[in-house]
Amino acid sequence: MRVVWVGARACLVEVEDAVAAASLAAWSRARGLRSEEVVPAAATVLFDGTDPDEVSALLRHWSPDAADLDGPLVRVPVDYSGPDLEDVAGHWGCSVDEVVRIHTSVELVALFSGFAPGFSYLAGLPAERAVPRRSSPRARVPAGSVGLADTWCGIYPTASPGGWLLLGTTDVPLWDVAREQPALLAPGTRVRFEVRG
Repeated sequence: MRVVWVGARACLVEVEDAVAAASLAAWSRARGLRSEEVVPAAATVLFDGTDPDEVSALLRHWSPDAADLDGPLVRVPVDYSGPDLEDVAGHWGCSVDEVVRIHTSVELVALFSGFAPGFSYLAGLPAERAVPRRSSPRARVPAGSVGLADTWCGIYPTASPGGWLLLGTTDVPLWDVAREQPALLAPGTRVRFEVRG
């Protein structure tokens, strides 16, 4: 772990991976760290608007397995008719129906947000389910598209370019500024996908 101070009231803590970053962010919030923002990413946590001494003291008591990432569970109904289902089946060595069964059988967790407001990087697929990104990204991926890249899963909150393999779509609103917490899948949120009826 390495701490990089960014001015007098912010620091970036470098950790091993996204799970450790989400763990540190959740753990520090649970301990009441006074910070305007705690933002986990792929291998860092930004503490903004905070006391350097308080962060340093807190970090002496943290270990990567210290936090409980058992946040609220959100169920996401999906129309599994994405254009890349057969490609994913090929990578996984199974049928399209089996892709759907596997994807709906795993509980994922949002570790960090990025790319666009409301886009969360969901972890929990086993390493043997890793898939490559498309060799050529699409110019426009429809809003609500559920995709895979490496072992990550994500849902595009708005139409945008993208190179993830698309399994299907959902109508669940991922970003709503009228909600108390605009992002539906904030870090720590558990996610289960299900076949839309």
